[in-house]
Amino acid sequence: MTNPPQHIVKSFDEQLHSLGEIVIRMGGMAESQLATVMQALIKRDSELAAQVVQQDSSIDDLEERLDQDVVRLLALRQPMADDLRQALAAFKISSDLERIGDYAKNIAKRVIAINQSPPIAPVVAIPRMGRLVQSIIKDTLDAYVALDAEKALDVWHRDEEVDEMYTGLFREILTYMMEDPRNISAGTHLIFIAKNIERMGDHATNIAETIHFLATGKRIEGGRPKGDTSSFSVVVPAAPAEDT
Repeated sequence: MTNPPQHIVKSFDEQLHSLGEIVIRMGGMAESQLATVMQALIKRDSELAAQVVQQDSSIDDLEERLDQDVVRLLALRQPMADDLRQALAAFKISSDLERIGDYAKNIAKRVIAINQSPPIAPVVAIPRMGRLVQSIIKDTLDAYVALDAEKALDVWHRDEEVDEMYTGLFREILTYMMEDPRNISAGTHLIFIAKNIERMGDHATNIAETIHFLATGKRIEGGRPKGDTSSFSVVVPAAPAEDT
């Protein structure tokens, strides 16, 4: 973290710094998992997808370690003010990063399932959404390292773009499924993959809110911007051609 406060007890500073290092390590792993699973989707590589499934336990282990360290720090140090915010922020952020890792694992499982079916066109659009969320996760981690409230606020606003992209994909995939029933199985998996990526963006936004509070002591004002209208989307099948 940038310019952490100095304490009389050096080990206290080291414990707080260690929490930040674990968060950054978890974030890097989550970002890498998303990038890898998108490559697995593009290349139809089930072995690469299986690696993402196996690697998820590493993020889980780090979250458990951080949870234990936070509990120990709260019990022994009884931190106040900025120190307390720093410890609780690490605790909350690690939970969101663990969920991002879970979504990457879920996507990997669906990639393996999709590879059992012929490819369908909407697959090529999903990696664009994945790259967007990956960049948001990276910027969120940069905001955490720099304790940059403005950068965190920028990430918070970018979630709307993810939602809008998901809504477009949702409608596109539904159209393909309706045009050809053979696309239903793969299309269903793709909808869940797109939704998992959208949820990753939501968790990155949660992290941005936590960082903003950590940096300023204030919560972001106003409702979170949302662009997901898929719940209201209706795709009407084309009318069958009349016999002439």
